[in-house]
Amino acid sequence: MASSAPTPHATGFPAEGRCGYYVEKKKRFCRMVVAAGKRFCGEHAGAAEEENTRKRILCPLDPKHTVYEDQLAKHLKKCNSREKPKPDFFIQDINAGLTDETEVPEQLVPISSLSEEQLENLIKKLRKASEGLSSTLKDQIMSHPALHDALNDPKNGDSATKHLKQQASILGNIEKLKLLGPRRCFVEFGAGKGKLSHWVDIALKDAEKVHFILVEKVTTRFKVDGKHRKKNSVFERLQIDIQHLCLNKIPVLSKEKLPVVGIGKHLCGVATDLALRCLVETYAASCEERNEEPLAKRIKNDKTEKEINTLAKEGNEKSVPEKWTPVAGIVIALCCHHRCDWRHYVGKEYFKALGLGAVEFHYFQRMSSWATCGMRKTSLDASNITTKRKDHQNDDGEEHDDGGYRITDDTVESLPGFLTVEEKKKIGHLCKLLIDQGRIEYLQQKRFSPALQYYTDPLVSLENVLLTALPNHSSSPETTT
Repeated sequence: MASSAPTPHATGFPAEGRCGYYVEKKKRFCRMVVAAGKRFCGEHAGAAEEENTRKRILCPLDPKHTVYEDQLAKHLKKCNSREKPKPDFFIQDINAGLTDETEVPEQLVPISSLSEEQLENLIKKLRKASEGLSSTLKDQIMSHPALHDALNDPKNGDSATKHLKQQASILGNIEKLKLLGPRRCFVEFGAGKGKLSHWVDIALKDAEKVHFILVEKVTTRFKVDGKHRKKNSVFERLQIDIQHLCLNKIPVLSKEKLPVVGIGKHLCGVATDLALRCLVETYAASCEERNEEPLAKRIKNDKTEKEINTLAKEGNEKSVPEKWTPVAGIVIALCCHHRCDWRHYVGKEYFKALGLGAVEFHYFQRMSSWATCGMRKTSLDASNITTKRKDHQNDDGEEHDDGGYRITDDTVESLPGFLTVEEKKKIGHLCKLLIDQGRIEYLQQKRFSPALQYYTDPLVSLENVLLTALPNHSSSPETTT
């Protein structure tokens, strides 16, 4: 048998057409393609003898790459890290909420620095505020046939199976709420790779006029939405922070008048509040205000009463369905309550009505991590805590950030020794429930019928609560009280 050709590393030479710079840290040659007649790639050209008189410097926009000093001005005009023009749908802080006069003080002592009496007072306030709230939610663990084959794929690892079970249940709940259908625009917040929208599209098969808007503030690798080429569904990805997203300015929504279904899988803390305000306050409210204007005001030219009536009749017949509503429904899997922010929180009025404010919210938010931090020790001495692993139930890194499910300095400080593990978990769950109840009250004020339910087993994910909402004129799920 003929022996295979030696590898470049074995011979000490770079592969043909590749950079000749040896990367000491990686113990191999650079693999970048070089220009014709060149020995080094642009990044390592400074090492070439014929070009050693030109100096390379760090790019001031992104120090992760270098540029020739004499070409800096030209590079800054085309660097991928340059500030790009803002799209029409970017409106600074449109979903941020109003700044509260009683914002959280900058220097609040950590929970570990609170006296036992101070912490007990906080817990008393929490329990009093939570009176009447059901600590056990209704089980709505569902599935959907669209994921049947994927769920039964023997190649799946534990992490893949957990994600698929959650996606199947979310999809089942979307269908149960009668939100799965044609002529809709699904807006996936915190989309990550876009897998939730992917399965919604699979479930819809050949439904007509379906649009997907995937909102994600960071660049994401291995996206699945680019693989969809069906003629009846369109995928559009927006790289923007939800805080600045104005749905009214997105052409498909302003022109087509498609009902919006807001969806999300593990939408971290503050992102949930931003998404709710984006849907029901910024978007739905503005659409309703325009619909309530007299038709005559929306007609630029003066018309006779007969012409106005004719236009109204034609408009009702041609453009907007009779029961059209801007937001048809909301289905969001919640998580990371410790990442909430008082300024953006939609339930401020609910907290204030209970005699609570920014300071209590700050501590409840931090204590909410006790429900999922995975601690199995109790000690007055924080230094005795040795667990440093990330909780195995929260492998959702592909679709949202860590959420802090690990024992760090921040979580260590928030574990008082006079409470048992079970007491901490119950307090953590009460904090989550109270924060979520503020969201429920907000949606009710905005004329929606909201509900909280368990959508997956805690063995699949400790963050297993699903928030759903339908506009009041729809057949709505049972409201959580």
